[in-house]
Amino acid sequence: MLFRSSAAICGALVALAISVAIARSETRGDHSSAVVDAASGDAIIGAASTYNPFKPGKEEGGPKTASGERYDPSGWTAAIKTSLRRKFGGVEFGARPKYALIEAVGKKVIVKINDVGPLRPGRIIDLNERTMRHFDPSMDLGVIPDVKVSPLAGDNWTPGPVG
Repeated sequence: MLFRSSAAICGALVALAISVAIARSETRGDHSSAVVDAASGDAIIGAASTYNPFKPGKEEGGPKTASGERYDPSGWTAAIKTSLRRKFGGVEFGARPKYALIEAVGKKVIVKINDVGPLRPGRIIDLNERTMRHFDPSMDLGVIPDVKVSPLAGDNWTPGPVG
């Protein structure tokens, strides 16, 4: 009887430890691939570019994003092509930003979609500088082809790299 009670307590503690570890990883943004894959919607594949409205010579965008937030080159954010706005749940002024999983060159990152724009032909998403540097550290490419963008359900995501 004592052995069964000890085994039951041990099993309960292991289950608790696992659930705490999962909860911690989700709040820190260390989303496991299984969690991200389960939450992903229909993916869109196309080219990704980058922009920073504060750099001289930039014609697109502005300091305020479609969600009303100020453009932040150090965040994990992006602007989706205007025609894809509905697929990403709206992305409108004053509305909560949406989230997406971006996959390219063997890397994954969760970004906050807080802007929209009339991107150049073939491009589906504009990444802010920090996000683009994750995929292209030297910023030499300018455009990354064959980027997979999957909308994420809900708004409890922490933007950043997915390990």
